[in-house]
Order: sequence, then C-alpha cells, then structure tokens
Amino acid sequence: MNSSGGARKEGGSESSSKKSSKKPKYSRFTQQELPAWKPILTPSWVIGTFIGVALVFIPIGLATLSASGRVVEIIQQYDEDCVPPSYKSNRVAYIESNSTNKTCSTSLIVPKPMKAPVYVYYQLENFYQNHRRYVKSRNDKQLRFKDSANSTKGCDPEATLNNTGPIVPCGLIAWSLFNDTYKFSINSKSLQVSKKGIAWESDQKHKFGSDVYPKNFQSGPFIGGAKLNSSIPLSEQVDLIVWMRTAALPNFRKLYGKIERDLDANQNISVIIQNNYNTYRFGGRKRLVLSTTSWIGGKNEFLGVGYLAVGGISLFLALGFILVYIFKPRVVANSECPSVWS
Repeated sequence: MNSSGGARKEGGSESSSKKSSKKPKYSRFTQQELPAWKPILTPSWVIGTFIGVALVFIPIGLATLSASGRVVEIIQQYDEDCVPPSYKSNRVAYIESNSTNKTCSTSLIVPKPMKAPVYVYYQLENFYQNHRRYVKSRNDKQLRFKDSANSTKGCDPEATLNNTGPIVPCGLIAWSLFNDTYKFSINSKSLQVSKKGIAWESDQKHKFGSDVYPKNFQSGPFIGGAKLNSSIPLSEQVDLIVWMRTAALPNFRKLYGKIERDLDANQNISVIIQNNYNTYRFGGRKRLVLSTTSWIGGKNEFLGVGYLAVGGISLFLALGFILVYIFKPRVVANSECPSVWS
C-alpha cells in the first residue's frame, strides 16, 4: 500500500512539475532551426548589383529632371510690397487695423507658354501647421455629422462662443483659415479662377458633412482668418477643406484655384491682392504661385537629383570594384596549391 501510495504521490509531483514548467513550446522558428540563405558576396555578384541599380536609377532620374524642367512656375512674394510705406516699421499695426486699406496690386510676366490648367497656389513660410497643439485642435466627428455639433473636445480655445453655443467648425485650424484673395486680369479682361476640384473628393465625401453648416464661426472678439458662408455646407467649403489638410513642414503651398485657359509667353497678368492674412506677427512670408504640372506633379528637382545621385554612386562603386577585381584580385584559398597556405 505504502509503495503504491508512494508511487502515486511520486507520479502526482511529476505531473505537477510538468504543468508548472516554464519551458517554452518547441518550435523550429523560435529555436532558429529553419533553413536559411544568404548571398555569397562574390565580385561578379557585387558588381552586377551596383550596375543594375545604376541602370534603373539613372534613367528614372533623367526622366524626372526632364519632367520637372518642363514645369513653368511664376512666384511672387507680396507680403512686403503690400505694406504702405508709412507702416513699414510697424507692419503688425497695419494688418490688425480695421481702417487701413488692405488692397494692393502687382503684375506677373509669363516666362514661357503655360498650358491649361494653370494652378494657383498661396505659399506660406515659417508657419508651423505641424505643431502638436495646432494639429489636434479640431473635432472630426463635428465636421462629419450634423448631430455632433456639440462635440467640441480638443477644440479649445475656439470651442464655444460665450453662452451662444458651439463653434462649427471648431478649433484653431479652422479659426486660422487663410483669407487673402486674388483677382487676375489680362489687358483689363478678367481671368477667371475656378475652385472646382481643388479639394480631395474623399475629404468632401467622408470627412465633411453635406448637412453640417457653419455656426458661430469667426464671431468672437478675435478673428483668426476667413469667414464662412453659413448657408453652404462644410462639404462644399473647398477652401476650408484644403486648409484643414495640415502641412508637415513650415514652408508649404496650398491650392487656391485653377485657371482653365492657356497663357502665352510674355503676357502681363495684373493681380489685385486683398492682403488680409496676418503673417507679420510671427515673421511669416506669403507668396503667390502660378504653376503648370507634369506627370510627377509640380516642379521637383530634388527627386531627380536624388535618383541621379544614387545611380551615379552605384556606377562609381561598380567601376571601382571592377578595377580592383582586375588589377588586384583576391587570392582564393586552394588546398592543392601549397604556396597559398605558406
């Protein structure tokens, strides 16, 4: 009895030790026993790889630079020129005064023929839309759904208007909406700027509600930027939609509109600017940009130069390895050749 009892006790302790074992389950993957492969870096393999990279990257770089070179751009900085001489020493007072005339004019010369559509951008510099507090100062639920007008979480200090109710759209991003305007003409004939298609269709359909309307917007004591038409739903407020897609860098462009006609070389475009947006307080700059596009988008020489640099370095390394392989090859060990081992 004792022996059998002892055996049972012994077996029980053995099973409990198995249950309490912390040994992980065996797996060929965790034990690193799966078949492995790694390339043997022979001279021919290395040289072939570098040549292959060069053959791919150099043509892409040349094609990209060529496409970028065909883009025609007109860039005009106007924030300084639009300040009257009497306010040059105090530009903040000029822009924040309600009595000063904010209208100014400039002209643009078309350097080369520009095929339609010609895209009109405003460019801001030293404006940090990527600041964490600024980026989070919005409420996507409020922008999308009519029943969520009271959802102002994260929108402070532009969440509510005193005791009137919530601000729609709320937050600092919407509050600081760009409000400079441009009117173009050639030989005193108006040049129309279309707003059609400047905002992403996905944003209009899925991020901004067709039954959500502005409410209490820019009605407080401090006006940050443009006002919105309270009779137009947010899904149709394309300037707001473009602005709400925040930029990753402090210098950026945003689409203002499109000119749906060709522009000839040496044409003089007259521009009347309503200089409303206050970039003077934080040392920002404003530029007006007219640009055509190519298959890579706008002018982007960095992309082409980057491809050419990688391709050129790869080609240089390939030639270097070829010369080393020809004039100073590595001696491979051979058991039948005693001089190698001596």
